[in-house]
Amino acid sequence: MSLELGQRAELTRSYTQEDMTEFAALAGEGASVPLTVPGPLIGGLFSYLLGVKLPGRGTNYLKQSLEFLVPAPVGEPLTASVTITRLRPEKHLVDLETVCEAADGTRICQGRALVYVEDVGKG
Repeated sequence: MSLELGQRAELTRSYTQEDMTEFAALAGEGASVPLTVPGPLIGGLFSYLLGVKLPGRGTNYLKQSLEFLVPAPVGEPLTASVTITRLRPEKHLVDLETVCEAADGTRICQGRALVYVEDVGKG
């Protein structure tokens, strides 16, 4: 796959109340069931996109920053996207914008990711 500025991948997922119960169980004894989708689950959407979709297989996560703007509602579709904002083939680095939005377009979180990709400059 040839990487290009502006290239984008997205994923839409809804989390159920059952997902929240399972998350609380994994968090350990005494953890309460979250009323909104926890940040680690949203972060996992970006991890999936970077490792499977864009840039994809062989991607090494170096940095991720996320700013959470509003709570993510349980049971509603959330769309996570990653967009290439900078390519540095000489260093094998790719910078990406990361965004998660609710179905009505409300921005849930935004941030940046930096990944290492061996074949940034290859088509």
